[in-house]
Amino acid sequence: MTTGAVARLLGVSPVTLRSWDRRYGIGPAERRTGGHRRWRPADIAVLREMCRLTAAGLAPAESARAARARFGSSTRPQPEAEDARFRSATPPPPETEDARFRSATPPPPETDGARFRSAASPPPEADGVPPAAGPVRAAAIPAQAGAGRTAARAGGRQGGPGGGLALGEVRRECRGLARAAVRLDAPAVDELLGTLVARHGPVVAWEEVMVPVLHAVGRTWETSGDRYVEVEHLLSWHVSTALRRAAAAAAPPAAQDVAPVPVLLACVPDEQHCLAMEALAAGLGALGVPYRMFGAAVPVEALGAAVRRTGPAAVVLWSQSRSTANAPLARDIAATGWGVRGARTAPVVLTAGPGWAGPRPAGTIRPLSLREALTVLAGVCGVSPGPGPV
Repeated sequence: MTTGAVARLLGVSPVTLRSWDRRYGIGPAERRTGGHRRWRPADIAVLREMCRLTAAGLAPAESARAARARFGSSTRPQPEAEDARFRSATPPPPETEDARFRSATPPPPETDGARFRSAASPPPEADGVPPAAGPVRAAAIPAQAGAGRTAARAGGRQGGPGGGLALGEVRRECRGLARAAVRLDAPAVDELLGTLVARHGPVVAWEEVMVPVLHAVGRTWETSGDRYVEVEHLLSWHVSTALRRAAAAAAPPAAQDVAPVPVLLACVPDEQHCLAMEALAAGLGALGVPYRMFGAAVPVEALGAAVRRTGPAAVVLWSQSRSTANAPLARDIAATGWGVRGARTAPVVLTAGPGWAGPRPAGTIRPLSLREALTVLAGVCGVSPGPGPV
């Protein structure tokens, strides 16, 4: 295969392939007259391993050594002295496709938690790319479709006990996930997200890696003339899968004489963005708080019926845009009661998402971050939120 064909197959730019060949010896064993590269299946196997390792956050030089060691000397030998000279004296290669995602992925600011509605300052940039011109729109937590285009910035914290990921680890995880997504490497994306959630929990994974990468994908989509839409959809689907898998794997609450009262999670009518609700569900599952997820665009009548039938301790209503926020609905849900006369109970109502910006509906609570929502709900349900990230 030609270098261009291999680049299209793996989702890596030809410039990157030529750079890997020159610097690390990850190149074809066969060359035609005039120096044209011709890649054999054995050469491509080494490249796939190189892509997998760099997506996992390993440095290119280390990835190249490991790939060559695993698959033998199927690629053009690279003298060790020359390899060392390039590693010590040459800056990293300019990569085109996934470099856009690396430069667009902002290093998380050192604040506490990802906001359900972001601050009005532009996200910091990496790799010398200047901030985008113009004001920043009210950011929103992403949805399954169109996830990154309106994604909120995630707040990063210093590493340490209860402090989430260290800043360098955040950058490495974001870079690896973005690289795998731009290559449309679904197995690698699934593996990276699964490892991330298992190691750090769904809340840290959501706030510090998933949201920043979704934001970067959306910003790249906006500035590249409708390119990378397929990357956005693939990444959103796998994020949703990882969060649902984490929620399903959470330990069930301890057996009680009385069935625990659940939390009801729903998007308001006409609101299709529900990925943030899946992150909240995963966080509740990790805390052992029972919940009922009703998903996107729940009709008013169905929502009212669900509240009356389940008698929830709390109801979380998600709105991503001002056009879907429904203040009368929130007030009605907050006023819905059940039980015998004189001892009627009503749910605590949380209005979550950037769509609720503005005056808060009477009788409701508006959490500004995923962690704040989890803290409120844990308190309502009488569960300890724990000392650190879920």
